[in-house]
Amino acid sequence: MTVERIDLGPIALSRLVYGMWRLGDDPDTRPAHVQAKVEACLAQGITTMDQADIYGGYAAEALLGAALRAAPGLRDRIEIVTKCDIVAPVGRHAAAPVKYYDTSAAHVTASVEMSLREMATDRIDLLLIHRPDPLMDHHDTGRALDGLVASGKVRAVGVSNFRPWDVRLLQSAMTTPLVTNQIELSLICREPFVNGDLAFLQERGLPPMAWSPLAGGRLRAEGPGPLRELMDDLARAAGTDWGAVAVAWLLHHPARVMPVLGTNSLDRIARISDACRVPMDRPTWFRLYTAAQGHEVP
Repeated sequence: MTVERIDLGPIALSRLVYGMWRLGDDPDTRPAHVQAKVEACLAQGITTMDQADIYGGYAAEALLGAALRAAPGLRDRIEIVTKCDIVAPVGRHAAAPVKYYDTSAAHVTASVEMSLREMATDRIDLLLIHRPDPLMDHHDTGRALDGLVASGKVRAVGVSNFRPWDVRLLQSAMTTPLVTNQIELSLICREPFVNGDLAFLQERGLPPMAWSPLAGGRLRAEGPGPLRELMDDLARAAGTDWGAVAVAWLLHHPARVMPVLGTNSLDRIARISDACRVPMDRPTWFRLYTAAQGHEVP
């Protein structure tokens, strides 16, 4: 089954996204093994790779870059998403006195230059501001993002973990449209469905990216018993596993959610697209929603 694509204006991404935040946790970080993960995604039509400068203590981008250097033809077959603005006292920022956010033009521009070098590429397909910065000068940040797009180093820009007012503030100082907001969204993290976050994006036609769609495994380990049982029943009927059911639940939403799934298992990577063949209708969606809440809707 080939995964559908989502048009974001300047770019198109695969509906399912491979998250690389745990790339450095794999005991095997050889370029050939990283390439095998990418190839397993491509075999399903999953072409979008999600990175961030901070992933792996500022090391994950370089692991992808090593694979792209070893197999140069791979770059033109994928879209690279990466993020910036988190400065944590590890890796290249080990001397930082405290973890903080930096959306200054100087930092955003320097981060992009570093990401380009680390990933051995001349362009980033989608750059996201990783976290809302309480000290953000939206004019300064907006000019930097506009400039990066104009330079061709970045094809499209968006945000991550922003609330609607954060999006509006940054967009007000930009000519380049923000194309997405990557937010936490799952059967455990349901708040965006009712707190206005998803409605804001849906109203503006901005397909959201969903990080931690399986709640980092907590959905299975800590979710209510009735939810686990229902996911298992639906998974058996579809010939797949509970994770595919949880992702199918997100895919059914009309906002065109793009789940970001991260695993180092080649077997699990090869089955990411199983979510696309799990039947999902309105009653089934609400059965899962109700089981996750632990009570029926009002």
